[in-house]
Amino acid sequence: MTVYAADTAASRQLAIFRAHGWRLLLSPGKKPREGFGYALDNGAWGAHVRGLPFDEAAFTAHLDHASGADWCVLPDKVGLGHDSLAYSLGWCDRVSCPQLLAVQDGVTPDDIASIMVTPIIGVFLGGTTHWKEQWMSRWGAFCRSRSLLFHVGRVNTRRRLQWAWQAGATSIDGSGVSRFAIHAGKVAEWIPAIKSQLFLAVG
Repeated sequence: MTVYAADTAASRQLAIFRAHGWRLLLSPGKKPREGFGYALDNGAWGAHVRGLPFDEAAFTAHLDHASGADWCVLPDKVGLGHDSLAYSLGWCDRVSCPQLLAVQDGVTPDDIASIMVTPIIGVFLGGTTHWKEQWMSRWGAFCRSRSLLFHVGRVNTRRRLQWAWQAGATSIDGSGVSRFAIHAGKVAEWIPAIKSQLFLAVG
């Protein structure tokens, strides 16, 4: 499971990221940092939290970094289900790198089974907290059955990290590791501990 962290100027966090091979999830306006692999976020969640409209111009400019990105999250609408899905699909032809399709409350694997074709290479589990936790395992199973990437956003607690690992997430991100060095250190400890516990449980 790959950990993506938001870019930060904090040297302690960057040192932890580098030591554990974590990558960066860049929001619009952020540039790739030397020595780090990266993926492109779309900025929709940040705009939602601040009560602002999605900045399409900023996202379009962000695509200047697409050539080196692992993937890009197609623009979405937080919590708006099928409206979000239709909006995301309208961006497919405008993004040149591999794409993750963000899924929001009310969207099911059946809704997207027929549209998961190149350049879409996986699912980004967004949505509200309750819905995300309720549907995480089902989305994980869907992605495994299709050999798709499965990214879980906003993983900031040990409980959710364990759920993401059990659900088969191929990658995660969370803001806590970028804001607080102590949290980055804890996540670095949690991951091998959770892997070990689950191995022992099924071994």
